Parts: sequence; structure tokens; C-alpha cells
Amino acid sequence: MAVSGVSGSNGASTLAGSRSTIAQNFDTFLSILTTQLKNQNPLDPLDTNQFTQQLVQFTGVEQQLKTNQFLEALLLNTQNASRSDTVSYIGKQVSASGKTSELKGGSAGWNYNASAQVANASVTIKNAAGNVVYTQQGSLNAGPGSFVWDGVGSDGTQYPEGLYSLEIVGTNLSGNPVKVSTASVGVVTAVDFSGSEPVLTVGRYKVALKDVTDVSLVAATTTPATNDTDD
Repeated sequence: MAVSGVSGSNGASTLAGSRSTIAQNFDTFLSILTTQLKNQNPLDPLDTNQFTQQLVQFTGVEQQLKTNQFLEALLLNTQNASRSDTVSYIGKQVSASGKTSELKGGSAGWNYNASAQVANASVTIKNAAGNVVYTQQGSLNAGPGSFVWDGVGSDGTQYPEGLYSLEIVGTNLSGNPVKVSTASVGVVTAVDFSGSEPVLTVGRYKVALKDVTDVSLVAATTTPATNDTDD
């Protein structure tokens, strides 16, 4: 994937032009001042206070331009470093807040986190059109867990590859609701820098970098995964 560099040509050109103009004016000012000092009337010397004030002003502007140049260079280096770090996500498995995951190669995976013990958990998977394709009942232990679906619906239908969403609703032994958050899991295939913040491409869906909760290497070989829900 080609990643373009940060472009700051317009700002850099403007800054360079400003520095050039200031330098020329400063040199002209010093030349005039030197000439007048050489040719001043000894009986009526020039008042150099005004020249001194202008000299201070020129120096202040020049220092400000140098400061701006330094800050622009620092910002550019920071942006490039940030982009390099984000590109390193490509090829790695990420977990991100959300319900959507991609069914590919006969597997779609999610992570979840139950705030407490779930005595009665209802798992529902829907396709991109919002139709329910799979349901499962069970129980969940408190804390994090994972759920892997093989693409086979509750009616035995093998569903095609694509995007599917997972929802887990649970209650405790007293029948009170228990919060169960979900996170999609997938491998990053590209990074989009066109917006104000980097966006990861995970298969067929997008993930904002700020939503990523976990990053890991993809195992060279995988073993069949089992769900942490107890039937």
C-alpha cells in the first residue's frame, strides 16, 4: 500500500518567502544606517534611537519566523512518525469496539466482556441486511471472552462471506440485566489517511484508530476456536 507523505508545500513556500523578504529589508536597513552614520554631520549627529527600535523589531520578526520554521519541522516529524506507527498495524489482528465482524474463510470472530456473571445469555447474529441468521442460548462468566461463528445459521444454512453483527443480551440469576460489551476482531489490510484521523481497513469494514482496544500478531497456524458460552 502506498502511503503519501505529509504535504506542507504551501505553508513552507509562504514561510520561505517571508524570510527572504525580511532578510532583504534587513540588509537594506543596515546598509542605509551604515551609510548615514558614515556621512553624518559631526556637529549634528543623527539620533539613532529610531534606528535602534527598528533594528529590534526586525530582529524580533526574524526570530519569530525561525521559531515558526522549527515548529513546522517538529510537527512534520511528529506526523510522519505517527503515520509510520499506524502503518505497522497492517497484517496484525486488532480488536475494536463494535458489533461488526467479517465472515471469511468459514470464520467470524468477536470478543466480549461481561460486567458480571451471566446466567442467561442470548447470542444473536445478523447479516448486513439486519436479518437474524443465528441464535444461541447459554451462560457467561464475568470478564472477557471470545465468540467464533463458523457461518452456519441456526437452520443449518451455510451463509456467504460478508459482514455480520453480534449482540449478546444477558441477565443474572435474579433476572436483572447484565451489561455485555462486544468488540470486532480482524486483520488490518490497509490504513486510510485521507481524513483528520487514521482509519484502519479490516477486511470489508473500517475501524477508527481510537476504537482499537487490542493489537496482536496473527498466529502462523490456528486451531479451531471454541465459544466461551456454556450451552
